[in-house]
Amino acid sequence: MSQTLLPRLVATILLLVAWQAMALSGLLFRDVVPPLQAIASGVGGVLGDSGFYANLAITGFELAVALVLGGAGGLIAGLALGGSRFLSQALERWLNYLGPTPKIILFPVLIMMFGVGAGSKMAMGAVSCFFPIAISVAAGVRGVDPKLLQVGRSLRAGRLQMLTKIYLPAMLAPLVNGARLGFGVALIGVLLAETKLSNQGVGFLIMQAYQRFDMPRMYGLLLVTVAFAAAVNIATDRLAIRLRGSRVRANK
Repeated sequence: MSQTLLPRLVATILLLVAWQAMALSGLLFRDVVPPLQAIASGVGGVLGDSGFYANLAITGFELAVALVLGGAGGLIAGLALGGSRFLSQALERWLNYLGPTPKIILFPVLIMMFGVGAGSKMAMGAVSCFFPIAISVAAGVRGVDPKLLQVGRSLRAGRLQMLTKIYLPAMLAPLVNGARLGFGVALIGVLLAETKLSNQGVGFLIMQAYQRFDMPRMYGLLLVTVAFAAAVNIATDRLAIRLRGSRVRANK
C-alpha cells in the first residue's frame, strides 16, 4: 500500500505546487487560475451551502435513475449479443460505432421526447451508460470458460441457473469495468444536460458560478464532484474485491 501511496502523494504535492506557482506568476488572469487558498475557500463555501445539498440530491436522483435504466438495458443487450452469434454479427458493430459518439448531440432529440425537465437529463445519462455496459457484458459473455458451460449443461442447469451460477460470477471483472465506465459517462451526461438546459442540479450550479465569474466557487463545485465520483469508484473496487474473495472461498 505504501509503495503506491507515496508516488500518488508526491504527484499530488507537485500538482498543487505547480498550480500555486501558476496562480502567483501572473501569467494568466488571477480569477482564471485562483490560488489554492481561494479554491479552499470555495470548497468550504460549497460544503456550507444548504442549497448545494438540495441540488446534489436532484443530480443524485437523476443519476441513479439513469444508471438503473441504462445499466439494465446494457446488461440485457450485452447478454443477448454475447450469447447469440447472429445478433452479434448483425448489431454489435453498430454498437461499437455508436459507443464513442458524443451523446450530447442527442440531447435535442431527448428534449423533444422527454421535455425540458428531469426526464431528458435521466435519458441523457441512461443513453450514455448503456453503451459501455453493453459492450463490456457482451465481451464478458464470450470470455466465459467453455468448460464451465459444459459443466452447467451436464448438470442440466436452466437458463436462469446458468446466468446466476456461471455467467455472472465468471464475468465479474467485465461487469465491474463496465459499471465503472457506465457510472462515469452517465455522470458526465447528466451534468452536461444540466449545464445546457436546467435551473437545478450540480451542473446548473457549476454553469451559474461560471456565468457569474465566481471561479473559486466553480472550482469548489468541480472538486466536490470529482471527490464524489472518486468515492463511488473506490466503493466499486472494494465491492469487487469482496465479491472475488467470497467467490474464492465458495470454490474452496
